[in-house]
Amino acid sequence: MKRYVNLAVTMVAVAATVLPAVAGGPRAWWVLPLAVASSVPVLWRDHALAPVAVVVGVATTVSASLGAPPLLPVGPLVCLYTFAARSALAVRLLGIALTAAGLLFSLLYPHPDVEVLRYLLVAYIFSYALGTSTRARRTHALARAERDRRVAGDLTAAVLRERARIARDLHDILTHAVGVMIVQAEAGPLLVRRQPEGADAAFATIAATGRDAVTQLRRAVGGLREPADQTLDQPGLAHLPVLVDRVRATGLDAVLEVTSGPPFGVASPSPLAPPADVGVAAYRIVQESLTNVVRHARARSVHVLLNHTPGSLTVSITDDGRGNRESGTGLPGYGIVGMRERAQACGGSLRTGPAADGRGFTVTATMPLSAPAVI
Repeated sequence: MKRYVNLAVTMVAVAATVLPAVAGGPRAWWVLPLAVASSVPVLWRDHALAPVAVVVGVATTVSASLGAPPLLPVGPLVCLYTFAARSALAVRLLGIALTAAGLLFSLLYPHPDVEVLRYLLVAYIFSYALGTSTRARRTHALARAERDRRVAGDLTAAVLRERARIARDLHDILTHAVGVMIVQAEAGPLLVRRQPEGADAAFATIAATGRDAVTQLRRAVGGLREPADQTLDQPGLAHLPVLVDRVRATGLDAVLEVTSGPPFGVASPSPLAPPADVGVAAYRIVQESLTNVVRHARARSVHVLLNHTPGSLTVSITDDGRGNRESGTGLPGYGIVGMRERAQACGGSLRTGPAADGRGFTVTATMPLSAPAVI
């Protein structure tokens, strides 16, 4: 399309320059070559604008200076428009200076013609203004396209983050609920025969765990329909005692301890006020760690420690078991990966490894209590 437009512009320039040069009878031999030289090179202005402008401008100036019939300077006008529309500022200023010099020389030598100079000056100013307008529209279009590209990229990244968040939530909810229910269901037949009253408690734990899982799944899936603040109605630090009690019901000696420093001053597991995303991440990390302990650690006890400092929250889960924390096969699963992603999303970090006493396993997450700086 651009090629055809350029060809049409060239044909108009040639017609407006050459036809008046050959009309009205015989002319000097140099009139037609100069008319052609001042119009035909416009065809190559896209590839060699500066040489084309020099050839066209010199031919037009020489033709006017030698006393040729008045010709429309269509070629120089097209080149000036192209300079204004496509060239850098320094090139545009140089083009304006050379165009002004050629225009003044051709109209003031050898016989001054102020009236023609006035009309041509208006035409040249209009041509340059039109080119400047085209350049401004092109720049605006490029800026808008870049903005649209960035918005599309941000939307894509947001969708990927949301998918990862939902996948982590579903993984944590299901693995925890199913793990606790499996342990209780396996112990149920033994309790029915030996401790009927304990069986009732086991079945009650299964039912409570299932109901809680259904509620959390509804919240997680509901976020797909209403993308509101996903930290609303999510479990947080205040729900940890219930979580630990549920794990304790499986027969594991589970203990929750909270140590606090300024500014909280809280010495028991009561509702705290960290940022909502930090509270949700801490709960999910504890939930996934306890699930791994119940399913894979073959532990007898687990200790959950929450430590507050003025600038951070540290969550530590330590058990006395042995065995792989993910699948029992020695291969890492998605649980630790998901916990690390949750901690990093809050600007924190997560460490895993053997317990300090060499027995058992420890998961430690440290998260700041203020939003991480964006660099």
